[in-house]
Amino acid sequence: MLEEYPLGQLAEPLLEWFSVHARVLPWREDPSPYRVWVSEIMLQQTRVEAVKPYFERFVKELPNVSALAACGQEQLLKLWEGLGYYNRVRNMQAAAQTMMESYDGQLPADYEELLKLKGIGHYTAGAVASIAYGIPVPAVDGNVLRILMRVSADDSDIQKQSVKAKAERLLLPVIPKGHAGAFNQALMELGALVCVPNGEPKCSECPWMPLCRAYQEKSYGRLPVKGKPKPRKIEEKTVLLIRDGQRVLLHRRPDKGLLAGMYEFPNLPGHKTRDEVTAYVKEMELTPIKIEPLEHAGHIFSHIEWHMTGYMIRVAQLEDPQMPGSGFVFAQAADAEEKYAIPSAFARYTKYMNIRLGQEKYDGKNK
Repeated sequence: MLEEYPLGQLAEPLLEWFSVHARVLPWREDPSPYRVWVSEIMLQQTRVEAVKPYFERFVKELPNVSALAACGQEQLLKLWEGLGYYNRVRNMQAAAQTMMESYDGQLPADYEELLKLKGIGHYTAGAVASIAYGIPVPAVDGNVLRILMRVSADDSDIQKQSVKAKAERLLLPVIPKGHAGAFNQALMELGALVCVPNGEPKCSECPWMPLCRAYQEKSYGRLPVKGKPKPRKIEEKTVLLIRDGQRVLLHRRPDKGLLAGMYEFPNLPGHKTRDEVTAYVKEMELTPIKIEPLEHAGHIFSHIEWHMTGYMIRVAQLEDPQMPGSGFVFAQAADAEEKYAIPSAFARYTKYMNIRLGQEKYDGKNK
């Protein structure tokens, strides 16, 4: 169990390993508080390789707290398009605005003060405090919990907040003096590169192999223990690609709730028939000319799962591209790609209008 394990013996071999194997990452080249914070928020629930180009673009466009605080919502969401979990960036902006009002536009060099900012929990506060400011506080995420449970052969449920709190408490006194940032990054790195979450851990490459109880007992396959998550709510939707020549109809989602403020293809609850779709389009005062069924698609959010079907609907060209009613706009594909943040949930349907999302549009330009 973790409480009984001598954690102090882990620091020296871990730091020696990290000094040789640490990856070169853009946020490590200049670990300023702002850059560390942006990278840590982006890395939540997102792979390192996926984050790299987003991080470079984001800090180029918004190089400091002041720029982030003042950024328009559409630009902000467009910079984040494709990363998902959009509340992360909304919370970042809210925190940046608080910093402008109360902290002279800087991330506070204080763990408890960092925790007061929107979207910053114990892990992110620990990462910023230790990496950017050298404050000896732990930064415990899923990677760190996994390696601690394995090295100590602890079968506690890591989904429980009490287990994470216990790990933070037990790590605090073993953080090497003057090496808080390197220690926390080394823990994360070991979990990302060696003691991996999926598949067999690379025990022969691990600096903790002689010290690891899970390795000795060959119990790493069942550790860490995770309680079963609640089943996701299933929502069926019919997605409508309504085309007026080369323009496509987009709808801005409400300012609150799932995918707040982003642009989507109009959609209806349930899987609708061709006749039902035709009637809906006519209610919008549009004249449908041709309707083609599109493929089924799915998208998984943290607590909701969308099961979608779609239709391509060509309508008679409008003289006025502005739709009656708020939130709708007919946009050229190029404008949609450049100006309007569209969630990756609709990626299976954007291809029908040659609209590339997120990093894909930059990759296309670089070919």
